[in-house]
Amino acid sequence: MDLRRFKPLREAGATYKEIAAEVGLDWRTVRKYLAADTAGAPPAGSSRVGTQARKTDAFAHLIDAWLADDLTLRASVIHERLVADYGFDGHYQRVKLYVAEARERIAVSLGERAPLTGLHRRFEVTAGAQAQVDWGHESAALAAELGVPHVYSFHMTLSYSRDPFCLFTTSQDLACFWACHSEAFHYFGGVPGAIVYDRTKTVVKRHVAPGKAVPLHPEAAAFASHYGFVIDVAAAHRPTCKGRVERQVLIVREHVLAGRHFDSFHALGVAFEDWTEIRRAQTHRTHGEVIAVRAARDRAALGPLPGTDYQVTDRHLRKVAKDCLVSFEASLYSVPAAMVSAGMLVELRVTGPRVDIHATGPDPRCLASHRRARVRGEHRIEQAHWDGLPDGHTRATTTDADPQPLPAPPRPVVEPTDLTVLLARRDRLATPVARRDLATYQAIADGPDSAGAAAVLPFPTDRRPR
Repeated sequence: MDLRRFKPLREAGATYKEIAAEVGLDWRTVRKYLAADTAGAPPAGSSRVGTQARKTDAFAHLIDAWLADDLTLRASVIHERLVADYGFDGHYQRVKLYVAEARERIAVSLGERAPLTGLHRRFEVTAGAQAQVDWGHESAALAAELGVPHVYSFHMTLSYSRDPFCLFTTSQDLACFWACHSEAFHYFGGVPGAIVYDRTKTVVKRHVAPGKAVPLHPEAAAFASHYGFVIDVAAAHRPTCKGRVERQVLIVREHVLAGRHFDSFHALGVAFEDWTEIRRAQTHRTHGEVIAVRAARDRAALGPLPGTDYQVTDRHLRKVAKDCLVSFEASLYSVPAAMVSAGMLVELRVTGPRVDIHATGPDPRCLASHRRARVRGEHRIEQAHWDGLPDGHTRATTTDADPQPLPAPPRPVVEPTDLTVLLARRDRLATPVARRDLATYQAIADGPDSAGAAAVLPFPTDRRPR
């Protein structure tokens, strides 16, 4: 019923009755909304704030007293206590809205400041002092174009200059994660003094409560020690701790990947290298310098690279199945049957291209070594590992009434040997036989009735070579 759109028609001379007939309303309603002194906006209704009692009003004094005693008391705790001890039947959201208003009011009355929320401390670093690392999970459409399940982007940004590095991968595992670090160090020409990370499982061994020291993954600590940098783990749920690289993930996604199609990872790398030249020529809005100019000082202050790269080994414990196979990343790897038993615990030492299977215990010898599976569900099996196990060659079926015995397995072919060698071995090849009197055999042929005949053969006492 937006009658004001007919106001130009009224100003042109149309009557209220004519307009009412057009819109199907009473002429008095038309006059009410089209009168010259009518306000331009619809009339506002009266505020209902404070007109109805809230369920928390009866408990307001109690909630205020609790907050005055402990200003950080959570609304969920207050609601729980009101329901359990005071019969409160209202929803948690009612308590939450009241606590949000009362907390600030009571903090002012107590002369205290409310907890700081939504704020963070800004920091600056010197050249070469810090880098930040993060992962980006790219779109499913890009993965479909490349024919892989997932596409990830590894990012490292030097904090002083915002000089970027990016590498696209199909995995986020331990070996790939630290291999990307080595590539980044070679790209920058050195190692930063410290690197800031999320609490990812490739860096952190396990999560701990706030305020406690974070235990590092053994491979992460060894990698950092080899290259000489410090691992700085960001606080939980605080992405602002590494905002430089967080922003870089979005910039690469918008400027390199958006609106483009790629047929290989090489094409992705070329696209990033081409865009990097544009990025490094720009003046950064925060530090006000050309990124390439500032990056020159940043790279010059980096620590030296070690003589050799660190070989990352991801270690996993697995049990050997009854078929002498070990499962890892949904793929199967064989171990020698003669060296293992069903249910035996083995250690997998996984690098980028290889999977080495070692025994556990005091003798951690290598049982088998395989090339790492490229896709999930692949089988890496060496037939020689099943030597000695039943292979089913003795099983057969037939429809003959008188089944014939299975043919004997072929005997190994013995190469002819010189006659002189055979004669030299005759003492070892000779088979001892017994000598019996002919009367013994005659007694057996005549039967048990013969006098003095023996029913059984006597044990031979005289043996000589045939």
